[in-house]
Amino acid sequence: MKKFIVIIFVLAISSCIPYKVAPKFKNQDYKVMLAKKFQKQMPRETSFIFNDPKDANEFYNYINKKYRLNNVDVGVNVPFQIEDQILYLTYYEAERTDETFNLPLVVADDILDNKTGIKIFENNYTSRTGHWYIILTVYDEDIKNCLKNNHPLKEKTIQYLRKLKAEYLATSNYEELLFTKNPNTFTLGFLIQLNLEVLQTSIYYNL
Repeated sequence: MKKFIVIIFVLAISSCIPYKVAPKFKNQDYKVMLAKKFQKQMPRETSFIFNDPKDANEFYNYINKKYRLNNVDVGVNVPFQIEDQILYLTYYEAERTDETFNLPLVVADDILDNKTGIKIFENNYTSRTGHWYIILTVYDEDIKNCLKNNHPLKEKTIQYLRKLKAEYLATSNYEELLFTKNPNTFTLGFLIQLNLEVLQTSIYYNL
């Protein structure tokens, strides 16, 4: 019986039938496509998508530190700059899975059930492995998607997001980002300072 079980396990490992496969981007480590085509629950927006091998909340922590957001609206219309134009970054997270059907275990349980009246592989007929993906969208001040083919900043936006992805995957201590000068970061502090300057100017001319 033990030898039979070992043989079945070996067959199961080598004979799994995949019926759902997570996306693997050919020749690239990212994909620009409609988010809704990637996952039905996502919005119908042209997006920059890549696989995230890190733990939960890692990308949140990265965005929070990189753009000095202080946990305010992290990942929702985060302002940054390309060529002196203010753009807005939003991200989503999506899980896709690899799922397989272990036919040899079903056959083995059927044999065991007929001979002994028991099933020992019942909880292992299928296997599932989850993969998480980051979905990024970028819009300009006119609410135009910067990743669409007709947008003048499409290529520069993709370059920016590729660097963003590379920095995220290569960084383990996000606190270090606070000491890195980032000319493309358009922070909340800058917006507050700008509003104060406008307010002071308005008060001055009204005196």
